[in-house]
Amino acid sequence: MDESGGSGQPRSGTDEADEGRTGRPRPGDPATTTARPPSDQQPHDAGTPAEPGEATDSAHPEPPDGTPAGPLHKDPPTGTDPAPADTGTDSHTPQQPHAPRRTEAHTPPAPGGEKGGGGGKGGKGPAPKRPKEPGGGLLMGRPFGVPVYVAPSWFLVAALITWVFGGQLDRVLPELGMARYLVSLFFAVAFYASVLVHELAHTVAALRFKLPVRRIQLQFFGGVSEIEKESETPGREFVLAFVGPLLSLVLGGVFYLALQTVEPGTVPGVLLGGLMISNLIVAAFNLLPGLPLDGGRMLRAVVWKITGKPMSGTIAAAWVGRALAISVLVGLPLLTHSGSLGTESQDIGGMDTVMDALLAAILAGIIWTGAGNSLRVARLREHLPELRARALTRRAVPVETHTPLSEALRRANEAGARALVVVDADGDPLSLVREAAIVGVPEHRRPWVAVSGLAQDLTDGMRVSAELAGEDLLEVLRATPATEYLVVEDSGEIYGVLSAADVEKAFVKAMARPS
Repeated sequence: MDESGGSGQPRSGTDEADEGRTGRPRPGDPATTTARPPSDQQPHDAGTPAEPGEATDSAHPEPPDGTPAGPLHKDPPTGTDPAPADTGTDSHTPQQPHAPRRTEAHTPPAPGGEKGGGGGKGGKGPAPKRPKEPGGGLLMGRPFGVPVYVAPSWFLVAALITWVFGGQLDRVLPELGMARYLVSLFFAVAFYASVLVHELAHTVAALRFKLPVRRIQLQFFGGVSEIEKESETPGREFVLAFVGPLLSLVLGGVFYLALQTVEPGTVPGVLLGGLMISNLIVAAFNLLPGLPLDGGRMLRAVVWKITGKPMSGTIAAAWVGRALAISVLVGLPLLTHSGSLGTESQDIGGMDTVMDALLAAILAGIIWTGAGNSLRVARLREHLPELRARALTRRAVPVETHTPLSEALRRANEAGARALVVVDADGDPLSLVREAAIVGVPEHRRPWVAVSGLAQDLTDGMRVSAELAGEDLLEVLRATPATEYLVVEDSGEIYGVLSAADVEKAFVKAMARPS
């Protein structure tokens, strides 16, 4: 997340002690901009503020070298959320924390009573809206309230399975003719229904442990459950990872029992046999002990339990995952060529060997990439507690609705503030003056423009508790996209203004910092 410039020196303890708590914002609060990727931002008409520093114990940054820092900054470019990488048949993938999205015009969709929001009077504006759905393909339903999407890549794999399995049916049941492709298509759908059951096992376990699940997505090499938070204990992590392969093993057993009730060499027999084998393969593959597979998460839980450090478990399981990726890349074509997997041995250089090598490269790439992504997410989560609303908040000054912009900026510069809060006659906050709007007003027109015309009405979702930190802070900002947020104490008293650009810059720094 980008910081949008500003003072980088901590405020002195005496300043902090001298400030009142009667609805007036304290000097030193962050200003106004919603999260975007890093960009160079120059202050407008208010000196050259230094970058905000690392999160410190001081409540608010101060302008450097006595230069008054104004609330004006150029608007950085629109940012995007980092997206989790595909992890093949691996099931549960903890969601990477997102930087808040930056939006020019405020779209306040904040659910009421959201964690960390609120307090205080004022919250005027449009009614809160639900956050936008995550998306990710064709929405198939919402079991347990979690959206299930089918990615476009699934249709490619379904067509491939239909073609390959149809060729096998032609050898086993030649009397089917072209109808064999309908049977093959049914097999492809039934197989991915089994994968969905695997993912639902992870989802139910996550919900049981009160871990939010963003979505389930069926994709190219299986499915993924995007769980947004880490397990609190290694035991829960182990259970959360194990339930998926366990359900696949159970499904394999169910199909085996059903297979005993039908005639071999018939359509039901071939379908049940294929589903039994495919579920056993899914279970065995996911039990391999390397991230991002379920077996890797089980290994992570074991190392976490032994060392007491979740990061140590992640590092160990990720490197085992990378070794596993190399083993798949080299070993799978060799095993297929030698006939060790129960198939006929192949001549090196044939088309089947090329296809096996391609499949091995795809699987190895998915495992290697997933292991690296797991390391990045773990490293980020390790540094997330450093993102504290109280430390990132900018100094702000209260101004009444009809105050000219030039006068408001004069007061802000005198106070060393970088944000403006519009208040009513009783001092209760009504809105926040948008930084981007200030930049767009020429200097000669500022005496004739009232701050109310540049302000963004406050909603409950734009009120952020000063005690929020880490993932809780990011979750609140992501739920209500805005350029700035009012930071309040638990009592409802104004603490300052939080720029999502500052949070995003701190987010980017945390992600780049080594463990």
